[in-house]
Amino acid sequence: MVQTQIAAPRGSGAEGVRDSSVLDSMHKTPRDRFVPAELVPHAYDDRPLPIGYGQTISQPYIVAKMTELLEPKKEHQVLEIGSGSGYQAAVLSPLVAQVYTIEIIEPLGTAARQRLAALGYKNVEVRVGDGYFGWPERAPFDGIIVTAAANHIPPALIEQLKPGGRMVIPVGNPFQTQMLMLITKGSKGPRDLQIRNLMPVAFVPLVGGPRSN
Repeated sequence: MVQTQIAAPRGSGAEGVRDSSVLDSMHKTPRDRFVPAELVPHAYDDRPLPIGYGQTISQPYIVAKMTELLEPKKEHQVLEIGSGSGYQAAVLSPLVAQVYTIEIIEPLGTAARQRLAALGYKNVEVRVGDGYFGWPERAPFDGIIVTAAANHIPPALIEQLKPGGRMVIPVGNPFQTQMLMLITKGSKGPRDLQIRNLMPVAFVPLVGGPRSN
């Protein structure tokens, strides 16, 4: 999986993942432990897989690429929005000091917490809640990774990102082309942002956020 799907250049022209620490984490993280039992034979396929409740575990290449884009460092505190099965948090765990991850679907969040604990990931904290609003009690974060597509960049996440921090987020509406974006925050306030459009992607929609009356 690592050599043929992740490190190698993609047919679409997307670059392969080159960060050796990210590749090592992808190699060591048991993806088969994060998918439903009936899908274990397909755990290392080059595609997303359903995990229930209308959610998916992302394609291995996308998990690795989004992790690499964060430029994780051993001292970093990282926030993930959309825990899912816990796989992305598990990949991040050996690369950073602490992972905070939020899942809005309670059964998925509870299962992810139990799975990560059983597998020995001690620096991951799982919270059941609405990730649109981030995790202000644990902010600020060196990196934020969003694993569901929002139709705009949630303001709370920008606010909770440290100056110099990086956010990787898919932006777009369901059934339309979404764009994976890299946002780097400057030192002059919440509007001091560098935003790069990286590649078209397809994610489940981000659930939560402000409710309209």
